Amino acid sequence: MIEFFTRHPDAFIVCALILGLLTGSFINVLVWRLPRMLEQDWRAQAKELLEMPPAEKMPVYNLMLPRSHCPECQHPLRLWENIPLLSYLLLRGKCSQCRTLISPRYPLTELACGLLSGFIAWHFGFTLQAGWMLVLTWGLLAICLIDAEHLIVPDVLVLPLLWTGLLLNSFDTFTGLSQAVWGAALGYASLWSIFWIFKLLTGKDGMGYGDFKLLAMFGAWGGIAVLPMTIVLSSLMGAIVGLILLAVRRAKPCTAIPFAPYLAIGGWIGLLWGGQISAFYW
Repeated sequence: MIEFFTRHPDAFIVCALILGLLTGSFINVLVWRLPRMLEQDWRAQAKELLEMPPAEKMPVYNLMLPRSHCPECQHPLRLWENIPLLSYLLLRGKCSQCRTLISPRYPLTELACGLLSGFIAWHFGFTLQAGWMLVLTWGLLAICLIDAEHLIVPDVLVLPLLWTGLLLNSFDTFTGLSQAVWGAALGYASLWSIFWIFKLLTGKDGMGYGDFKLLAMFGAWGGIAVLPMTIVLSSLMGAIVGLILLAVRRAKPCTAIPFAPYLAIGGWIGLLWGGQISAFYW
């Protein structure tokens, strides 16, 4: 298998694209269910802390159960209705039972995940770095979508990726271990410092703690060198989008804007092309 993909890189790209489409379908489930699972857990912990009687036992709700279904009519999706991209086209974007429109976010997420996966396979070739970058890319896509919809960056996604980066770089997979450790520490400390400076000056929270951890995660994967580019690119993208939203009056100066997607894009670009961009700039 290794020899086959080494000799036929196009086959590896196609396999990565198909795997990305399938993973994109799971990411759709994750983005929909994980915030609700976290909310249930937070409510249960709050009741326990306040010594309130626990809520009545609810039906099992996790990433596996209940089965995927139409949120409008509760129709369970059959196998042929759950094929990435293809099912959406066959159903013409509507539920087979109640004809309710299916959100285009689902096929777009699957398409984006497939294309990004194929690109990673093309960029790195059949290497260990390609496999781990696929995992990181899938995780970042889920984090971006959750933050965009719920304004939260779940620890359950960010922290495993952070530790994965540190463990990988103990074998010099992307950078040296010393660079990874200092990258994680300085990544967290930089945004943490900005947060507290802004809070002391204005009395308001400028960002969430999840953003600190996300930048620390990029430091763990790419080392110190990836941090400046991640901060510059994400700040630039966030400022441009914020100005556009203000211009079209879809936001006010006090409107909360998810920052994780911009951090994710900036960090992802930094990991792939950070060295080339820095060399070109200098």
